[in-house]
Amino acid sequence: MKIQLSKNFGERFNVLSKLISVMQENIQADETTRKGFYIYDGESKFTPNPDIKMYVNEARSISGLSIDYELMQLSDEEIVEMILFPVVNEACCVLEDKIVVKASDLDVASVTGMGFPEYRGGIIFWADTLGPKYICSKLGKWSKTYGPFFKPCAYLAERASKRESLGGEGQAKSQL
Repeated sequence: MKIQLSKNFGERFNVLSKLISVMQENIQADETTRKGFYIYDGESKFTPNPDIKMYVNEARSISGLSIDYELMQLSDEEIVEMILFPVVNEACCVLEDKIVVKASDLDVASVTGMGFPEYRGGIIFWADTLGPKYICSKLGKWSKTYGPFFKPCAYLAERASKRESLGGEGQAKSQL
């Protein structure tokens, strides 16, 4: 699947972590060992795998990355933003490419398909509550620091500069 995504979507899917490969090489990521990011017992209970830090450091080394102490100081809010703003950006790419008809379709899909909190109204509705300008500026800053994975797409940048809703004019507001 990773090859197909990379082929069809280019640089949007070429940023791949080495962590899973490192874990697989060390037989830490499969069902038979009952290990991965967590260690699973026989009763569906799990505890964090203490070896993960070692594998993360090895993956960083392979990728030529050093420990980023600024990232280690992120607040809970900043962690949520670093995880979800790229999702918002990809949702904007989907709108830009006209893969979906309207933004509210992405709101419904994010709630029913990826477990986005219903009370937030969906990924686009939530992003509009924060503001496209704020999201675009954060992504722009991160893309300068951490690379093209965080680069805001043209749709998001345009909406931010015009101070327009990501859902577009005439779009229904989320009813979730």
